[in-house]
Amino acid sequence: MTTDLSADPARQGFSDRALDIQSRARTFVEEVLIPLEEEAERLGGILPDETVDRVKKEATAAGLTGGLHSPDMGGQGWSAVEWFLVEEQLGRSTNAISWHIPNAYNVWDHASPELAERWLKPALRGEIRDAYAVTEETAGSDPSGIRTTATRSEGGFVINGEKWFVTSGDVASVLIVMANLVEDGEEKPTLFVVDKSLPGIETIDNPAFTHSYPDGHPTIRFTDVEVGLEDVIGGVGGGDELQKGWFAEERLGIAARGIGSMWRLLDETVAWAMEREQGGGPIIDHQGVSFPLSDSAADAAAGRLLTLDVARLIDRGADPKICHHKASMAKLFVSEAACRCADRCVQIFGGRGYLRSNVAERFNRELRVDRIWEGTSEIQRLIISRGLQRRGVEQMLH
Repeated sequence: MTTDLSADPARQGFSDRALDIQSRARTFVEEVLIPLEEEAERLGGILPDETVDRVKKEATAAGLTGGLHSPDMGGQGWSAVEWFLVEEQLGRSTNAISWHIPNAYNVWDHASPELAERWLKPALRGEIRDAYAVTEETAGSDPSGIRTTATRSEGGFVINGEKWFVTSGDVASVLIVMANLVEDGEEKPTLFVVDKSLPGIETIDNPAFTHSYPDGHPTIRFTDVEVGLEDVIGGVGGGDELQKGWFAEERLGIAARGIGSMWRLLDETVAWAMEREQGGGPIIDHQGVSFPLSDSAADAAAGRLLTLDVARLIDRGADPKICHHKASMAKLFVSEAACRCADRCVQIFGGRGYLRSNVAERFNRELRVDRIWEGTSEIQRLIISRGLQRRGVEQMLH
């Protein structure tokens, strides 16, 4: 049986509102998402339309849509801590069924009212999906390698280039595209809003990946795609700063979900190890089983404190650069620890841990990408080391 983290509000330091949000998210995960996991696995991640509609309806009824977005736009207006508590719960489920919860990327908060009306509000109502197109064949976490260009035209801009690993790009109606506006010999990184139905947009590859998720990560080519002057988020040349904010949020979300994953893994593996007998007693009595579980429990607890600390810094309005560095610390620590935890749990389950019906097997596949996307572990280490140099050890640790 799991331990209710809401049992001692004074110890946790969460508000009544935060605890209510956490409780609603937990109920949604346990009653809606987890029961669908094995079906999603059997179907390669693609659930029937009526099931997806039910997930959206239940998420809307639970008040879990558009968490960080303004209520004026159709979101919930959560604090970073409240958002963390929800993401932690969502991390307890596999197969990314939670992706069906209506939501949209944070950069829409910097869009014009007209763009928000056209794209953000429908996304938060669950009517459309968005996708963020940044990565390229020769450019990942380093935006200086981006080769997609935008040039001014009579009516706006013309975009040319190719984007890789566009998560949800196969189901999205609108794309947020990072491109360099070439002007006066200077490259100005800019975010463009691109209607996916426009001429010149072509999906040239939609490869299969390790996990069984509902959305793909296709390669999309842009050939002379024309967008209007109004289809810019954050102004010309403002793409880099907005992207840093996007990366920080995504990395913090990965950390929060990784903590939830470890929680679920430990829950199920400890229960199994207490029940399974070998050599005249439960296998948890053997140090070869109990010690790895203890190490992962310590990792999960430490990662939770670190990630919560970053969320609380954000809510207090701390220096965004410090928050950015610390989000990298949280992502690095938790993503690495969660992978270790999943591997240990597969081993403890033995042959059963290699069945796709086993949660440890699914997490063992799914968590691996957390050490890669939104910046590899190596990139996180570079960001952290730069923080140590520029911000100082004390600010990075305290």
